[in-house]
Amino acid sequence: MKNPVNLFLAVAFNFMALAAISQNRPEIPVAHTSLNIDFINRELKDAVSQVKVLAALLPKDAMPRTFVGDTLVTSNTSWWTSGFYPGLLLYLYDFSGDSTLFHLASNKMAILEKEKYNTGTHDLGFMLYCSYGNALRITHDTAKYKNILVTGAESLASRYRPKVGAIRSWNMPSFPVIIDNMMNLELLLVASRLSGNIELWNIAVAHANTTMKNHFRPDYSCYHVVDYDPENGNIIAKKTAQGAYDESAWARGQAWALYGYTMMYRETRSRTYLDFAKKISGFILDHPNMPADLIPYWDFDTPQLPDNHPFAPHKKSRDASAAAIIASALIELSTYTRGAESDAYLSKAEKMLTHLAQYPYKAAIGSNGGFILQHSMGSLPRNVEVDVPLTYADYYYVEALMRYRQLLQDRN
Repeated sequence: MKNPVNLFLAVAFNFMALAAISQNRPEIPVAHTSLNIDFINRELKDAVSQVKVLAALLPKDAMPRTFVGDTLVTSNTSWWTSGFYPGLLLYLYDFSGDSTLFHLASNKMAILEKEKYNTGTHDLGFMLYCSYGNALRITHDTAKYKNILVTGAESLASRYRPKVGAIRSWNMPSFPVIIDNMMNLELLLVASRLSGNIELWNIAVAHANTTMKNHFRPDYSCYHVVDYDPENGNIIAKKTAQGAYDESAWARGQAWALYGYTMMYRETRSRTYLDFAKKISGFILDHPNMPADLIPYWDFDTPQLPDNHPFAPHKKSRDASAAAIIASALIELSTYTRGAESDAYLSKAEKMLTHLAQYPYKAAIGSNGGFILQHSMGSLPRNVEVDVPLTYADYYYVEALMRYRQLLQDRN
């Protein structure tokens, strides 16, 4: 017979999980809004048109990554971005009610499902929660989606090491942990509620706390990578793989951090995470190198690079993906604060969305291979996906629009 305490916890967590997933949006609209529903609906309708262009180009067994020149670049399902396209389709289905979009998403999730057994990557949150988490939020079909999310979370948790207090990111002899990994903790927290497995919850909290302790500088900017000794948890090095140099502030890394700790507050209600998210937002929004349109340079420190630096030709290149992630996080953060603070977060997000929705960041319908946004930066140090559209830029842009739309709906 099952332990009655564990049985009670499982039932309670299952109820909480459904509530949390269905409410995976800003909780209480408090800030003043300046964008209207016509603007939001127009942008979402354009996104529906664009994603159908992309769908027509996409092979049945592939996921989109980017579009370079006249070529659609795709991936298999084991690549870290594989969950964003079905997640994007689901957000747009949720907006439009167009069953074609749900059908397209379901077909892609059918080939993605096998990744729930993938213990070789830390990116299962991106891959499975952005897709199956959204499917569960929309349909409430636990019979269909619960096992996939829980199994995926257990695969992710297998990469946790108590001596480090974190989940291993890359498969190396050392134990590297990247700031991106904060985004995968949502899968653990939701799966914990769905299954009643408190260990998944504990792992997510431990990872967030270890990252908070070791990844951040006094100004609340973060390193991309902290490398640990797997035997004793000692720090070997702090560095970056995708920013300009080890002590620079890679823009998308700062975006992952802001989003990750805002999410941790939503899921745990620990004020420590909320306060930390606000400090990260302060670094981002008050940075002297933040452009006037609030679409950040790919690295906050690149404008100061000398002209003979290898990255100098791109030192003022923007990253629309970072802006989309930050905007989505700020919309949510505005709902956890009050008064002038809340208004400030929302107004910054509004400005980001306003600029992302126009030239040069938004592509003309039918162009750009069906991707919505232009001018994102994958990894300049590796010369990969430089100044191109990216699938996750589109995902977080549409998520931000949907979150803002919910704010407007909640006020009517």
